[in-house]
Amino acid sequence: MGFNCGIVGLPNVGKSTLFNALTASGVEASNYPFCTIDPNVGIVNVPDPRLDKLSAMYETERTVPTTIEFVDIAGLVKGAASGEGLGNQFLSHIRQVSAIAHVVRCFQNDNVIHVQGDVDPARDIEIIETELVLKDLDSVEKRIQTVEKKSRSGDKEALAEIKILQELHTHLDSGKLAKNFPHSDENAAVLSQLYLITDKPVMFITNTDEDGMKNGNKYIDAVREIAKRDGSLVVPICANIEAEIAELEEEDRAAFLSDMGMTEPGLHRVIREGYKLLNLITYFTAGKKEVRAWTVERDVKAPKAAAAIHTDFEKGFIRAEVMKYDDLVRLGSEAAVKEAGLYRVEGKEYVTQDGDIMYFRFNV
Repeated sequence: MGFNCGIVGLPNVGKSTLFNALTASGVEASNYPFCTIDPNVGIVNVPDPRLDKLSAMYETERTVPTTIEFVDIAGLVKGAASGEGLGNQFLSHIRQVSAIAHVVRCFQNDNVIHVQGDVDPARDIEIIETELVLKDLDSVEKRIQTVEKKSRSGDKEALAEIKILQELHTHLDSGKLAKNFPHSDENAAVLSQLYLITDKPVMFITNTDEDGMKNGNKYIDAVREIAKRDGSLVVPICANIEAEIAELEEEDRAAFLSDMGMTEPGLHRVIREGYKLLNLITYFTAGKKEVRAWTVERDVKAPKAAAAIHTDFEKGFIRAEVMKYDDLVRLGSEAAVKEAGLYRVEGKEYVTQDGDIMYFRFNV
């Protein structure tokens, strides 16, 4: 699928507990650092009530949700970029993900070890970001060494790239994130080749306790202030509660949520926000045999959206027949949508919208 979100944070902040709840995979979660040794990968269904509604309307035989991939990466510690702890070998795994879910401990509990000795979200975030910036600096320095060889011959493109790389190096060396480096067209072209970790979108997951979920706390507030700096998302959850919910049967889950004053598991929001973070949208195909949700990046045109089903759909694209989910639900049937003039035929330039119900005509 190619859309994935890496879960990072200090050791022992609840990353593996969160991952277990997300994926119900039973990954080991223990009260000591470096519990996660290999990055664990889980494919998670994206909760979407629209899919359930469509399945009921079409009385379909099969319902297929869209998915997102989460990768649980070993806890990083101060000095990871220099080889401390186990984190250094996993920084390369972070480079492969599309976005980062940064889990921050936002609860006080003397029985749960904190690798730094006490709870301080601002310090914890700074430790992680510093290690990621140092790794990015290493990548930029290696690229500079490579491009310098070309620039010595007077290669104009290499000379232009060296200038940008040096400016980027100065930016990172001052402790700033790559995402806050000016993203002009020229700069963006260089950045896109580097796959810098701190250029990725970030969602802060504040792992708190039950009281923190109900009333908030100073730790969550501290994370929100940091998130404002570069427009990052903040999603409060209680990983222990989510772990309990994940183990319950469906009928017991509803009662538990009601008792907790929750309308849905907090992880549903984590999944949805991760989906948004990756700049993804969902379109649907619907019929008696199957109702299915498809994932595409925002602003893709119809042929590229069709390729999510099969590349032949893109190669031989003729047209897309489109109706809006809201129109279908409001009017009650495809026939009513057509009668209202809201069932459209679109060509290759049509930009797919979230909630579109699409039928593709193609010929190969």
